[in-house]
Amino acid sequence: MDIAFLTGGTGFVGANLIRLLAEKNLRVRVLARKNSDKRNLEGLPVEIVEGGLLDPEALEIGCRGARYVFHLAADYRIWAPDPTEMYKTNVEGTKAVLTAATQAKAEKIVYCSSVAAVRPPDGKVPSTEENEYSGTEEIIGDYKKSKYLGEQEALRLSRQGGPIVIVNPSAPIGPLDIKPTPTGKIIVDFLSGRMPSYIDTGLNLVDVRDAALGHYMAALKGKIGERYILAGENLTFKRILDILSEETGIPAPRFKTPYAVAWLYGAVDTARARALGGEPRAPLDAVRMARHFMWFDSSKARRELGFPVSDARRALKDAVSWFVEKGYAPRPVPA
Repeated sequence: MDIAFLTGGTGFVGANLIRLLAEKNLRVRVLARKNSDKRNLEGLPVEIVEGGLLDPEALEIGCRGARYVFHLAADYRIWAPDPTEMYKTNVEGTKAVLTAATQAKAEKIVYCSSVAAVRPPDGKVPSTEENEYSGTEEIIGDYKKSKYLGEQEALRLSRQGGPIVIVNPSAPIGPLDIKPTPTGKIIVDFLSGRMPSYIDTGLNLVDVRDAALGHYMAALKGKIGERYILAGENLTFKRILDILSEETGIPAPRFKTPYAVAWLYGAVDTARARALGGEPRAPLDAVRMARHFMWFDSSKARRELGFPVSDARRALKDAVSWFVEKGYAPRPVPA
């Protein structure tokens, strides 16, 4: 039985990928820190290797004999009081995992980057793999910068012989978002009545199960050194809220916050969080990102990998059900 080794298997996309790999009759091995939240692994036929991304012994054990290595672990936060750990995880950790997998002679290594590493579109024309940043100076926020630098490490190692394929998921939506991710938090906030207004922006939503399948197809069909955008449906933020309203009966916010007002609130809120502790409700970097419609085109992945694009409504509906069932938000009471 072929072995697949994963980092990030306790997280959102990783937990969905594990379930898919088990269905494909692969023996799954997962890297997880000793005290990490392992709820997403409960009841699954997986072998756990205890350790972190910068633990050479754990990585050697995990990669040993693995046909496929999937590196999904990442520090996914739009804001952090100290971004040092974000770079340590997303850049140094990526280099360590991909190097260990190459040395172990894995047949294919799939690195989960992000559309954060893809230059956002000008206007509302979706970005493709050809949209590249010229450097970190034009990138907004430490999360995006760290993912860009991590991807540069992956590209460098692939040029040196690493059998690495890069996938760039957009904003995943669906079940098993235990953290929740920043995108999942939008749904939780909507369900909890903590979204009085919206900003005129756009997001690309991908069903997390499609994203997981895209990783698997990249291992089977992806070209070494290439990157593939795993994007779903391009939607305005207002349309996302309207779909949530239609599915739950909760009224969508009607007030559109002007960008200047949102920027001022984000600046004050972020400064407060830095001074007093806690997390800002509207990080300034998130507001700055909202100036761009984060729309993406998955044509290359559909053409070369057979990547599917499911209806975003289904993913949103399933995410609502999961968050309510797990107690993240109250059961919707139609107005």
